[in-house]
Amino acid sequence: MEAVSQYPTSSGRIWAGRILTFLPALFLLVDGIMKLIRPAVVVDTTVQLGYPQSVILPLGVVLTVSTILYLIPRTAVLGAIILTGYLGGAVATHVRVGAGLGPIILPIIIGVMLWGGLHFRDHRVRAMLPLRQSW
Repeated sequence: MEAVSQYPTSSGRIWAGRILTFLPALFLLVDGIMKLIRPAVVVDTTVQLGYPQSVILPLGVVLTVSTILYLIPRTAVLGAIILTGYLGGAVATHVRVGAGLGPIILPIIIGVMLWGGLHFRDHRVRAMLPLRQSW
């Protein structure tokens, strides 16, 4: 209970958390669902990145489930941890194939937004990762 009184939540912080949560979660959900549906563009891109077609469905399941976990307040930290690993794999994949800076930076930005949204909307994360508290 101390963390709640020590790190009060303003309405501005709540809205910032919602926006920083919604935008990357929407992107990741669409990406996960596309992997579940497996249109030709997803299959072609995955194969070009050096992965067999057989990994597309499991990646889609992991991405969709972990994004849903991230959106549920009780499991948000677990979802953020799993998504951080997933996004790290995306960065590693793009570095390995020599992709440009854009495909490497995008997962990093999404990860920062995920944790930023969680920081703004969850007092427990603010207690673990105390940034400037005058926000």
